[in-house]
Amino acid sequence: MIRLENLGKNMKKMLNKSNLNNSYQQILQKVYNDEDVKKFINEHRSELTDVAIKKSASSLYEFINKRDNMKNGRDQYAKGYEPRLEINNHLIEVTYQPTQAMLQAAQQQTIKNNVQAIGLAKNLKDAKLDDFYQENERIDALNNALNFISKYENSSNGFEQGIYLSGSFGVGKSYLLSAIANKLANDNVKSMFIHFPSFATKMKSLIGSGNNSVADELDRVKTVPVLMIDDIGADSMSTWIRDEILGVILEYRMQNQLPTFFSSNFSMEQLEEEHLAVNAKGDYEPLKAKRLMERIHFLARPIEMGGENRRNR
Repeated sequence: MIRLENLGKNMKKMLNKSNLNNSYQQILQKVYNDEDVKKFINEHRSELTDVAIKKSASSLYEFINKRDNMKNGRDQYAKGYEPRLEINNHLIEVTYQPTQAMLQAAQQQTIKNNVQAIGLAKNLKDAKLDDFYQENERIDALNNALNFISKYENSSNGFEQGIYLSGSFGVGKSYLLSAIANKLANDNVKSMFIHFPSFATKMKSLIGSGNNSVADELDRVKTVPVLMIDDIGADSMSTWIRDEILGVILEYRMQNQLPTFFSSNFSMEQLEEEHLAVNAKGDYEPLKAKRLMERIHFLARPIEMGGENRRNR
């Protein structure tokens, strides 16, 4: 709430100039004949004396001027705020409150800020559960997503498993993860969507950049209330990314029971045997893969998605 004090003071000076007496009378007539002003005075007549109403003339004029400028698109002062009349110390004053449009814009910005993203495709930013194509092969995934949201938002502190979505290219795995994040954002739940190959590239680029950048980014990802790890298994994974990045994220989220979602072209079994067990150098490390998969199994239940490839339709 703000006041345009300078405008009010300038108007008062103008009204007090004796050589503008005729203009002053015309302004007063306009002020006191205004329907909004008359309504306000009538509603607060018991609180206002005639002297107080006269002393408030400049404030009343300010109110009318600002209101009319807003209606006519000539809003010069305090854009996004609308004038309101109120009683203060037995006089009428103008206060300024956010317009409905400004409040809605602020709400939309808050919702937008609830979803952090790394490597999110442009066509997924506005994904909605209502727009998710409901083929028979997808309905189980959608129902599990809706059940998670309902249970998570109605649970005070209980842990809710996320979902591990597996399936071929273009069946909507990434879309569903993004839609879940957007629905949570609308309900004021913070989440993060990371396209894992893009995230891995970013983490590598932070090495040696100073200011503890790798640790800071890792903390940001591992501590977010709800995490979506998209397209895990799409690229070969270095030992460092697998053990020091992915492993740390999964360990932290398991220990702190933070919901985590995954999407992959691999089933859980394939991810373990064909991807996590083999590092970028070709070394076979099944025990390390098994350790990671234990954490993924704890964090998410497997759901297979089928249906048509809709990516290029």
